[in-house]
Amino acid sequence: MRIPALLTLLAALVLLPVARAAESYIIVDDETGHILDSSNASEKRQIASLTKIAAAMVALDWATATNSSLATEVEVPAAIAGIGGENPCGLQPGDRVSLRDLLYAALMQSDNHAAYALAYSVGARLPNNTNLDPAGNFTAHMNALARKLRMKKTLFLNPHGIDNIENPPYSTAADLARLTRYAGDNAAFNFGVSQASREITITAPDGTRRAYQLQNTNQLLGQEGIDGVKTGRTSRAGDCVILSSDREPQTVEVNGQKVAIPRRIKVVVLGSPDRFGEGLGLVRRGWDLHDKWTAEGRPVSKRTTL
Repeated sequence: MRIPALLTLLAALVLLPVARAAESYIIVDDETGHILDSSNASEKRQIASLTKIAAAMVALDWATATNSSLATEVEVPAAIAGIGGENPCGLQPGDRVSLRDLLYAALMQSDNHAAYALAYSVGARLPNNTNLDPAGNFTAHMNALARKLRMKKTLFLNPHGIDNIENPPYSTAADLARLTRYAGDNAAFNFGVSQASREITITAPDGTRRAYQLQNTNQLLGQEGIDGVKTGRTSRAGDCVILSSDREPQTVEVNGQKVAIPRRIKVVVLGSPDRFGEGLGLVRRGWDLHDKWTAEGRPVSKRTTL
């Protein structure tokens, strides 16, 4: 190749746009909380519908603590009309839906209206020492959960993650990893986020029942051992995703006995131009780092652990 032609080619390559990476991310070992890799993981950011993980856990923790059935049908409140935006399930005031179906709609299809209806119904049943409205009381319990999990840079202002307000809610990649590790201990949560699709039932005020087929917004389910967790997107937050990836347990010998050590990683990606492409790449990188960490004896310290 002649030198002028080579220089022209090099100049063209310099002008090519460079792919922008996520604003922040973190990769952690689920068993220990050991941080395998991160970037700007403690930076406060809007998190869009990743908020719904906290909403789901407040509802599930309440159901467990009170022995309440998620099959209970509840009425969609009139206040749902003020949520605005897309209403994929077509929920209307006066409809009746089970708590379980509202939970699935919020987690799988990221339905803001379903998240609000769930929060309103459960919030009316939760302790309310400050006399808040049901949704506000539910959100207060979300913040109480955040404090319990040492999510020190997190503030929830609603149960769905809409951030079109002057002082929006926020969290960090590290805090969301703490939350997702906690959620991962709940079988009902894991089942909900792992499904590609599910049919729910909505009963109208006149008793007419209609079915709706939920579709999971997580396009990476089934790839590289990914079996959850949640997507999020707003203009402020950008595209976000949290992924959970599982591999066969590692068998080691301890005092003459074989012990199975779980192998699972969590990946949080905030503000990405390509959340699924970048998320998949980070999962693969996470397992490479996990293998090296395992070969070193799985060392952990306060400095490297959530």
